[in-house]
Amino acid sequence: MNEHFERLLERAEQLMARIESVLPQPMQAPDWATAVAWRYRKRSSGHGALEPVRHVGAMRLSDLQEIDGQKEKIQRNTLQFVQGLPANNVLLTGARGTGKSSLIRACLNEYSPQGLRLIEVDKADLVDLPDIVDVVADRPERFIVFCDDLSFEDGEPGYKALKSILDGSVSAASPNVLIYATSNRRHLLPEYMKENLTYTHTADGEVHPGEVVEEKISLSERFGLWVSFYPFSQDEYLTIVAQWLSSFGVPQADIETARPQALVWALERGSRSGRVAYQFARDYAGTHASRA
Repeated sequence: MNEHFERLLERAEQLMARIESVLPQPMQAPDWATAVAWRYRKRSSGHGALEPVRHVGAMRLSDLQEIDGQKEKIQRNTLQFVQGLPANNVLLTGARGTGKSSLIRACLNEYSPQGLRLIEVDKADLVDLPDIVDVVADRPERFIVFCDDLSFEDGEPGYKALKSILDGSVSAASPNVLIYATSNRRHLLPEYMKENLTYTHTADGEVHPGEVVEEKISLSERFGLWVSFYPFSQDEYLTIVAQWLSSFGVPQADIETARPQALVWALERGSRSGRVAYQFARDYAGTHASRA
């Protein structure tokens, strides 16, 4: 009888262990000394974890050209945050390839010696933002939660989670966490022509947006600092090309002769962005070194 009971008890313990393995578990803190940047990843079991980013791109603030105004705003806000002064959540919007994400990485490289850290979170995982905030809340470092290329379709669950964090609700607020997000959409949600019909006009001539439009604007307004990026002119594009070519060790005389090729490169890609300039510079510098 005792032997039968012991076998039954053993099987029950095994069953409980299996059930516990698939139940949601509190997120474990990583070894913070191993990196300055982490990615939040969901396991197949549904458990989330912070994985260290072993090699952060060696982007420097001085590498970013023709965005001095935007750079000054982001750098100032980030420095205030690192120093424990009041600072804002940031929404960087505008044309693709103009340096939005690169500027955030450059700030991390600049201020990581002073305790700045970064956690990258995919849009689909924003529902777990409160768990991430809880893990870092008692740390002495300052954490930027970074969401790249952020936009939502109607009804996506991450929308409400992000809104709650930006509101600074009692369960979400933490003085050592800021949200930095990049997006091609200023209001983060798609806009439809039919929504224009919800605008109303008052007797005094004022125009008021409808509830649907107000809801879409409300999320982006919760970011305290908006920084807009714009397509580069031809001269600005060539300046960026020259800067990257110089960083790759291309002689000044060759940089001048590369200008027509740089313009053709941009024409073929339909964009004069900083990303396109960087890609051309890598191609040209590699080809130049190979010929040499």
